[in-house]
Amino acid sequence: MSKLQQIREAKAKIESLIAHRPQIGLILGSGLGDLADEIEEATVISYQDIPHFPVSTVEGHAGQLVIGKLEGKTVVAMRGRFHFYEGYTQQEVVFPVYVMKELGVQLLIATNAAGGMNKNFKPGDLMLIEDHINMTGSNPLIGPNEEELGLRFPDMSTAYTPELIAFSKRMAEELGLAVQQGVYVGVSGPTYLTPAELIMMRELGGDAIGMSTVPEVIAARHAGLKILGISCITDIAIGEELEPLTHEQVVEVANRTKPQFKKWMKAIVRGVTLA
Repeated sequence: MSKLQQIREAKAKIESLIAHRPQIGLILGSGLGDLADEIEEATVISYQDIPHFPVSTVEGHAGQLVIGKLEGKTVVAMRGRFHFYEGYTQQEVVFPVYVMKELGVQLLIATNAAGGMNKNFKPGDLMLIEDHINMTGSNPLIGPNEEELGLRFPDMSTAYTPELIAFSKRMAEELGLAVQQGVYVGVSGPTYLTPAELIMMRELGGDAIGMSTVPEVIAARHAGLKILGISCITDIAIGEELEPLTHEQVVEVANRTKPQFKKWMKAIVRGVTLA
């Protein structure tokens, strides 16, 4: 079965359970899945009930697709994502992005928990991703390209839609939220980085670092979606000052940031203009 056939089987299953076509896709990272609780008239579908979907295995990732109304728009939210380090191929990691596109999604908002390499960042900050550096060692577009999904060689010069970055910054200002802006470095994980690695990544131009998002953004760009990326800075990842870190600490800081994160995300969804 081709990738396109798998995508359409998953789409057909989801469409059989919902009443409205989603316009906005949300990928909710570690500790940020509670935004899905704000979705009204929600249909909740377990990943294991969707043909060809992987299953999320990481703490803080519930493994559910939540489809319904948020601030007057129909959204589909991934409450938990898939990661390269779980043993999935990057093609499997990004499978839901193509399903979202087939369902009618025009805009993908990808969120994550990340370590802050910029010395001006602090735990609990929210960062608009303006660009990324792919250090995962792979790419979800490796292999045969199905033209119906996208171009063989997608342009990445504006992977994160500049107009959406500017709009989201204005929304934050209206809410009185001070948000950061910077470059996200995507690595494979699952180990946290060494001090020397973090210093190198910062010297390469990175402001925040994490184990997700980059493959999904590449796929979204391939599929022709508008893209917005937001990182929750959960820890300080400065090589010269590095302290031991656990996943539980990451989720705890993300949980503390949730009220501001949810307020901002709802304002973005409410105000964004779709074609």
